[in-house]
Amino acid sequence: MNNETQNENTPGIQLGDVEVIRVVEWQGAFIPARGLVPDSPERLWKDNEDWLAPDHWHPEDDTAVAALQSWVLRSGGRTVLVDTGVGNGRERPGSPQFHHWQGDFLGSLARAGVRPEDVDLVVNTHVHGDHVGWNTRDVDGEWAPTFPNAQYLVPAADDFHFGPRGGYGGGAREDDRLIYEDSIAPVHRAGQVVLWDGAHRIDEHLTLETAPGHTPGSSVLRLDSGGERAVFVGDLLHSPVQILDPSCNSCFCMDPRQAAATRRRILGRAAAERELVVPAHFGGSGAVEVREDGPDFALTRWAPFGPRG
Repeated sequence: MNNETQNENTPGIQLGDVEVIRVVEWQGAFIPARGLVPDSPERLWKDNEDWLAPDHWHPEDDTAVAALQSWVLRSGGRTVLVDTGVGNGRERPGSPQFHHWQGDFLGSLARAGVRPEDVDLVVNTHVHGDHVGWNTRDVDGEWAPTFPNAQYLVPAADDFHFGPRGGYGGGAREDDRLIYEDSIAPVHRAGQVVLWDGAHRIDEHLTLETAPGHTPGSSVLRLDSGGERAVFVGDLLHSPVQILDPSCNSCFCMDPRQAAATRRRILGRAAAERELVVPAHFGGSGAVEVREDGPDFALTRWAPFGPRG
């Protein structure tokens, strides 16, 4: 991630009785477009250049734009944090863009009116390094939970796969062991982890559901309140071109066939129930409504997350 630009938080929106606040850790040019979404044909990007550029694609050098962002939900009197970014000072030799990362995530949260002790629930949609990093922070040379009063909701399948019982992801990447040991294991030792599988009801407005493929335990968070609906899809989507053609997987999907089937299923429900689709890494507005378009889908209306003046 070169030419990094730190972005201010963007204003929240109200969905029924739930306030949704976007917290952007970083946004900018990431990697080549078809490095990020290898299955996507060049024409898919070029045919949609008028709206993909510049928020999602830089056509001049064929680079995909991405964001590192979290979502703060105020629901039922509690503060819920969805995904926790990269985290500072991590050993990530297999991910040079995140290796020894230093950012102002806690400052961004503070500007959104959230202190670490205010967070009641942390949702990790899956156990990848850019979704669990701020689960912990360095306290006197030891990793300790960043959010001391929070329960951490972690998908059981990912906890098994990436943890020691699963051989730290089967030993495929050294980063998987490092991520688990600095961002998940310390929260286990603090007694703050809640493992779940299948579905998990958070409150009357929020429900977690498994959505495997990207990782074994990948999940989505559904919001349903006052006739307003949203689905926080984590890494089910990395680029809007995957909405146009859901068969296109990102380079990070562990089970491509299952990931594509899950993506199509989640988008189909979002179109049918008019759920706002909220991915983890979209640039620009960050969230969008979709509709069916033949066998695939089209984008209709972006969410009103605009820059704060």
